[in-house]
Amino acid sequence: MKKLTLIASCVALLLSSCAHEYNQVLKSGDYTYKYEYAKQSYAEGKYSRAIPLLQELVTMKKGSTEGEECLYMLAMAEYGMKDYETAAEYFKKYYSSYPKGKFAENAKYFVGESLYQNAPEPRLDQSTTITAIAAFQEFLDLYPDARLKQQATNRLFALQDLLVEKEYKSAKLYFDMGTYFGNCTSGGNNYEACIVTAQNALKDYPYSNRREEFASLIMKGKYELAKMSVEKKQLERYQDAEDECYGFINEYPDSKDRALAEKYIEKCKQYEKEHPESALDQLGNNAN
Repeated sequence: MKKLTLIASCVALLLSSCAHEYNQVLKSGDYTYKYEYAKQSYAEGKYSRAIPLLQELVTMKKGSTEGEECLYMLAMAEYGMKDYETAAEYFKKYYSSYPKGKFAENAKYFVGESLYQNAPEPRLDQSTTITAIAAFQEFLDLYPDARLKQQATNRLFALQDLLVEKEYKSAKLYFDMGTYFGNCTSGGNNYEACIVTAQNALKDYPYSNRREEFASLIMKGKYELAKMSVEKKQLERYQDAEDECYGFINEYPDSKDRALAEKYIEKCKQYEKEHPESALDQLGNNAN
């Protein structure tokens, strides 16, 4: 027990001594001393100590080699503290201040990396994700042979996957909501929103690993839209749904949804068979 008390007392004394030393550094007018202390704190990973000193030194040593180094260390320290939004701003500031600087390439990469670390989950607003994609793309354009090229490319794909996931969740939500907020008798419902969202996603992200799932949502959405449509639009929409089903089977012959596509085709054909007058009306309209 006495040993534990002695150890605790020593630790408290050491912390008090360190705090006293740090306060002296903060109050000091010797910027060389502050610079060396900040560098040491940064190297030891004591970012919370380094940051206030570096913030002051960035201003005092602006335009010098030491000032450049301080700004980069400040950005990295904020990144180390996981304040990614602030880190991104400091990395941007470094690059705009020292575009040919010693750390310019790294700073440009870490703009994107900071934004990547701050990217929200798919269901939330993806403005930060879009900004991060632009940052990594700019990095790759500026430094095509960069040491971090592969990592930046991987980050780009991961960020695009976030956007794809958001679009998929949106399209799936529209489909699940069906006619909940819509009025199918007046010609509009969530199935249309599902179809448009999924189609746009396929255009924007043609190599997405969700491609089959988007195609399935389009197929399902078109069939449900036809089923819930007003009579004068049903035949055309059933035919559209049938075409979509055939297209789906051709592109994904081994899909788990193939049986569903075949079932839809049968139902579409059954509707067309049971409503020959609709087909005649359609032919008449086309002739006019």
